[in-house]
Parts: sequence; structure tokens; C-alpha cells
Amino acid sequence: MTHFLDIHKTDPAALRSIIDNAAAMKRARNGRPRGMADDDTPLAGHMVALIFEKPSTRTRISFDVGVRQMGGETMVLSGKDMQLGHGETIADTARVLSRYVDLIMIRTFEEQTLLEMAEYSDVPVINGLTDRSHPCQIMADVLTYEEHRGPIAGKKVVWSGDGNNVCASFIHAAGQFGFDLTFTGPQTLDPEQVFVDAARARGVKVEIERDPARAVEGADLVVTDTWVSMHDPQSARERRHNQLRPYQVNAALMARAKPDALFMHCLPAHRDDEATSEVMDGPHSVIWDEAENRLHAQKAILRWCLGM
Repeated sequence: MTHFLDIHKTDPAALRSIIDNAAAMKRARNGRPRGMADDDTPLAGHMVALIFEKPSTRTRISFDVGVRQMGGETMVLSGKDMQLGHGETIADTARVLSRYVDLIMIRTFEEQTLLEMAEYSDVPVINGLTDRSHPCQIMADVLTYEEHRGPIAGKKVVWSGDGNNVCASFIHAAGQFGFDLTFTGPQTLDPEQVFVDAARARGVKVEIERDPARAVEGADLVVTDTWVSMHDPQSARERRHNQLRPYQVNAALMARAKPDALFMHCLPAHRDDEATSEVMDGPHSVIWDEAENRLHAQKAILRWCLGM
């Protein structure tokens, strides 16, 4: 079974194929309307279940549109619709869904939910996000970087802020795509050491630098993410703001990176918190291309999972 569960669990050659196919499919659309089907519709006759335990804008829309562009159909289900792990075990849910659909994408909280879904499913499962990783986003980010600057291998990526699930997948990608990554943020929000060690074991440089100004020196790409989750209580939000304020990506920080450095943010953003509007709307920013490329990267992932 060809699941897409995490970047570090996927063969580097397969990851490269996905990125190259995503770029080719984007070029082939040549600016056609989003609602128009591709010339090649490999998902015709296929049904894809899109499961959302966590709310979503980009993940839901990009997967839904992507499946439709490739000729398939989607069934969108919320956590309330399914009561995953409550009224029925995740294993039994996976077994039942496998009798109805050809592929499952799940956006959930616990990584174990994703892993159990994949273990008991008879159809491919895609990780749309867990509390521990967000691989589809980083595939879109790699696609975006290479679209603007060429191969990402050997480049320096700087992550500023919280060592969260998106940061984790960037570290996974460093090991698989061969770029160096510097994390700058408070020690209390460091990325998981096991991910850092695994990337280093693949021969890339993964560093932790507390001083953001030093961290971004020579950076080819600067990335950040929201400081707070919609599920965080107010007290936690205030504490995180106090911890992360020194790591805001602003014009002064970007000026210390390479002159042609890019800026990315996976969105949604809290403008003038983790990044200033001046940076988000400025010449370094590729956030809108990044958002669009979720569509193209995920189409390539869908095709790869189905062997197409």
C-alpha cells in the first residue's frame, strides 16, 4: 500500500518524482480556469474521502479542487460526522471506508490516529496534517522554492519561531532533499530532537541558533508560521507571544538574509505578529504562490499514491 504519511518515511526518489510531476501538471494547466478539468483525468471513476477532525481552508479546498480537476469525486467528512475513535474504533472505520472509497486523506490531531488509519486501510492514506507533522505543506514549499530559484539542494533554510509540526516536516525535508536548516526560536519551543538527529544522520546541517539575526545570515529562504493555534487558551496565547516576539520576521531581519532570499508562511497568518505585513506583501514574499502550490503538489501526491 502506497501511503503518504511523512516526508522522512517516503523515498527521496519518490519525493523528487512528486515535485517534478507537480511542476509539470501546473505548467500543463497554462492558466486555465480552476474549475476546468485537466486534459489528463486519471482519477475519473475514483472517490476520495477527505476527513477533517481539524478545521481547514487551504487543505480542504486544494484537495477538493485537485481531485475534481483530475476527474475524481470527493466525500468531505468532519470529525463530528465520523466520531473517530469514539463510537467506532479507528481501525474499524478504516476497514469500512476502504470498502467505499479509493483513497483517504485525513487531517487530524493525534499522529496515532493517522498511523492506525493507514495500518487498517486497504486503500492509500495521505497525511493532511497531524499535531506532529504537515508533509503536504512542505512539498508545496519545495515546489515553490524551486519554481523561483532552482534546486533546493545545498541551500540554507531558516525557520523562525515555534518548532511546530510544519517545522518538523521542514526538518524531514532537509534530510530528504539535501538542504541545510537553521532553527531560531526559544528553547521551550525547540523542534523534536529525534527529527533533528535523523536529518543530521543524512548528512545535512541542522543547527539551532537563538539569535535570529545571526541565524538568517546567508539564508536562501526564511520561513515562519503562526505563533498560536485556534485551540490555545488565552493565557497560552499571551505566553507564546512573549516568548516569540523576538523572532518576528520583519524587514530588518530579512535584510540580513541573502538579497534574493525568499520568504514563506503556510498561512493563515496573524499579520504583524509572526511576520510584518511589509514582509508578507514585499518583494521577498512568495506566500501566494506557496498557497496555490498546495493544489499542484497534492495532485501529484494523489497520483503517486494510486500509482498513476
